[in-house]
Amino acid sequence: MKFAHFAHVWNKAGLTPAQRYQQLWRELQVADELGFDYGFCVEHHFRPDESWMSAPNLYTVAAAARTRQIRLGAMGHIVPLHHPLRLAEEIALTDQLVDGRLEVGLVPGILPDYFGPFGVDYQSRREVTMEFVGLLRRVYTDAEHFDFEGHFHHFQHVKLAVNPLQRPHPPLWLETRDPETLTFCAREGLHTGYFFLFPRDAAAPRYRTFLTQWQAAGWPYQPNIAYSTVVYVDETDDKALQIGLQEAGRAYRGLLPLTTNDAELQAIQDKQAAFFEARGEPGAAEIFRHLVDPDYLLSHDLILLGSPATVIEKLKAWATAGMFNTFFGEFNFGDLAEEDLMRSIRLFGTEVIPHLRDFEPF
Repeated sequence: MKFAHFAHVWNKAGLTPAQRYQQLWRELQVADELGFDYGFCVEHHFRPDESWMSAPNLYTVAAAARTRQIRLGAMGHIVPLHHPLRLAEEIALTDQLVDGRLEVGLVPGILPDYFGPFGVDYQSRREVTMEFVGLLRRVYTDAEHFDFEGHFHHFQHVKLAVNPLQRPHPPLWLETRDPETLTFCAREGLHTGYFFLFPRDAAAPRYRTFLTQWQAAGWPYQPNIAYSTVVYVDETDDKALQIGLQEAGRAYRGLLPLTTNDAELQAIQDKQAAFFEARGEPGAAEIFRHLVDPDYLLSHDLILLGSPATVIEKLKAWATAGMFNTFFGEFNFGDLAEEDLMRSIRLFGTEVIPHLRDFEPF
């Protein structure tokens, strides 16, 4: 298995953005020392009460300057919000600046609120993102120039000033649970993954199909399939629950609009749940209805809290049932004190990762 430190870079009470990032660098330095494979961040916009991460390449360069071996990147760039050539240039330059430690996550975006201020069409987001994969593979050339003729993008006689250090390009990811998009990822050789909002038992058949398609495509390496949720590790299960459980219930509160009215909050959750039901995803709908209920999340094994032994046991079972071989752990959530946060990361790195490094879920 492989392991990532995953950060929404949530707004933290009592910290300025500068202080929050100093804390994040301390987290990543410890993760790097302990042998985490990856450090990933999101790209979010226009919610000062939620995430303070709107420029993933800045995160990547700053994190690389403070670490030595951990691979870094966005999970992922919201492709439609960027001019494609500008994003391709930034990816290439970032890979050079971080000495080839870049991983490139691409996403079409979920929230329409991000698209309006940028004047970008929301409905075509998935097709734009897929086309960008083909463009990336065209622009990083040693030839004198490239041409590209797509449905959304048209370029003639263009030459980038800088190619990425990793050739032909850094590893590409596109996290998705959509069957059609998974077929695209298998055909194009893109790593993938999913968030805890999609139940593992519903996800497994889709990723088994993805693996079959991947093998049929003839890729000479195993794909990474990631699973992401919050994790808190402490010396005992009781201590982990005492410190982490209520905070885990607040972990993803930022995904919902700001309100202090409980009835209004539940109505918002119910509306989003209806969206998932309309997509034929009743399991995701049920999870979303209980997004801020820590007891529900714990009893349904959606958050990872416990001693190292418990976390090892759960991850083995989850990965096997849920068809993932890479774990994206969100360690900094809620109002965890930094002392507890750092202890959790250290225990995960010293007592969990070594016992799962050679574990192969599929």
